[in-house]
Amino acid sequence: MFSGTTEHVSLHATLPGVPVPITNAEETAHLLDLLADQKDPELTQAVALALSDDGFRQKLVQGLTAKSDVFRYNCVRVLQELSTGNPDTLYPYWDDLVPLLDSPNAYHRTTAVLLLANLTGADVDRRFVSLLDRYFERLDDEKIVTARHLVKALPAITASYQDLIPTISARLLCVEDTHHAEGRKDLLKGDVVEAFEVLFDHVPDKKSVLAFVEAQLGSSSPRTRKAAKAFLGRHAA
Repeated sequence: MFSGTTEHVSLHATLPGVPVPITNAEETAHLLDLLADQKDPELTQAVALALSDDGFRQKLVQGLTAKSDVFRYNCVRVLQELSTGNPDTLYPYWDDLVPLLDSPNAYHRTTAVLLLANLTGADVDRRFVSLLDRYFERLDDEKIVTARHLVKALPAITASYQDLIPTISARLLCVEDTHHAEGRKDLLKGDVVEAFEVLFDHVPDKKSVLAFVEAQLGSSSPRTRKAAKAFLGRHAA
């Protein structure tokens, strides 16, 4: 299905008892077929090849908008794992990922939210600073799942950008202004409480955060109430 040319040789393929070298192009084609055909394949070889082969990485990035749900899903899985452990290998594709934030496809938007958060670990050019406003538009995304993934991805961003914690904290406190249905918004607020658990030591306006969390004790979401109670037990004076 897929093809390419390269001189690199791998020993991953074997016949019974006899190692048989295969070209990198053949390995790439095999793995791309695997990602296209199996819903939840083992990803170890795909991640390893993505780490070492830019051509394979490029095909995975292109696969993020593939029509095939299975192939697109598997490309996201591989790149999510790659960007978590080795963000520098995917960082050159930053400009390919940013437009997905505005895609009409919610799955594309969520993918961009997750991968860009991981890539801040390699963001030597501080590109995220100028992207912050656009990124946080997804907090009020029409799909609650995208907004929730954004909040859950924030610790990866603030680990690289502690200087943005005051700004990010202020954005999180504006969650009440989003247009999500109340029940879903209460779930999102639980994610915000958990994010503040990570950020709290570096938040300058602790009083506002504590007031926000205290308000969640009356949430319609049992999970959010539980998170708020635990947070206050650790941080309230």
